Amino acid sequence: MADTGVAVIGAGVVGLAVAARLAEAAEVVVLERRARHGQETSSRNSEVIHGGMYYPTGSLKARLCVEGSRQLYDFCERHQVPHARVGKIITALTPEELPRLEALLDLGLANGVEMRRLGAEETRRMEPSVPSTGALLSPNTGIVSAHGLMDALLHIARDKGALLQPRAEVVGLTRDGAEWRLTIRGGDGEEETLTAERVVNAAGLEADTIAHLAGIDLEGAGYRQHYWKGSYFSVRSAKSRIVSRLVYPVPGHVSLGVHAVIGLEGRLRFGPDADYLPDRALDYGVEESKRAAFAAAVRRLVPEITDEDLSPDMAGIRPKLQGPGQAARDFVIAEESSRGLPGLVNLIGIDSPGLTASLAIADEVARIIGHA
Repeated sequence: MADTGVAVIGAGVVGLAVAARLAEAAEVVVLERRARHGQETSSRNSEVIHGGMYYPTGSLKARLCVEGSRQLYDFCERHQVPHARVGKIITALTPEELPRLEALLDLGLANGVEMRRLGAEETRRMEPSVPSTGALLSPNTGIVSAHGLMDALLHIARDKGALLQPRAEVVGLTRDGAEWRLTIRGGDGEEETLTAERVVNAAGLEADTIAHLAGIDLEGAGYRQHYWKGSYFSVRSAKSRIVSRLVYPVPGHVSLGVHAVIGLEGRLRFGPDADYLPDRALDYGVEESKRAAFAAAVRRLVPEITDEDLSPDMAGIRPKLQGPGQAARDFVIAEESSRGLPGLVNLIGIDSPGLTASLAIADEVARIIGHA
């Protein structure tokens, strides 16, 4: 018999949500290479509960974001996870952006997102410091404590019998008869073996590495991940109340654009930008030299912000399936029996809105492997 029913690789928000969901019906071990859970992408982002208006109708991102947002608000209420339904404005800064704004409204409504159109005057009444020729209001966009959410999910998973094993890096993954054999390197460099009936690859930045360990051709499968770094700058406290909700520009090709993010503690930040990291280096520093260019982007949204109002804050690195100049890709949530790898579920390219969709992703995984 296998050592465990399910091995979940990765203890970010998605891995923990999967563990909490699957532990209802199976023995679960969560393997995390860091010293504790949630130390990478899950804790280095805007902590926004997204609405779901940006993604193609019928895509996993659209469906799981809308479902996940509803689930997340309910979960946070029931488990006292800090959050706030602050709302969001997407503003068209020039008349030329209005057709794209209308297309975004149509897309959001098709995806089931609660949204409405705002005229320029109504937008300025709501956010006097934000220039606008028209905007969209998403009243159910909000913010959440990512660490609070992950702590709650870990507590639930443990209550159901799941085990978290930190400092456990998976360096081998092979199919052995009816089981999966995982080779795990501990913090002391020693290796041990764990067998599992099923494996859920929720390894985030290294999800493609895990898929490759299982024998999948990354290029042939389209599973190669690309690292994109996003930096944030914070606003000095004297201007932290200059906006009262999240404020976004009309989105661009690579990212949603530098936007205003309100923290639960009242801090105002702007970001992220999008820098491609071809060497996949985990550099989380924010360069002071970015400030002037960042401030120029910020002033498009809030003209009163000066260079001196901004200070380097934090950075996150996102695993995207698209490289520079390529079209945006959907989540990959795939059970790999068709590749001769039954019992392996790969979660690849889980970038935004992964945090928002985490509970819905967990339900999708449960459905796929038969624990729904």
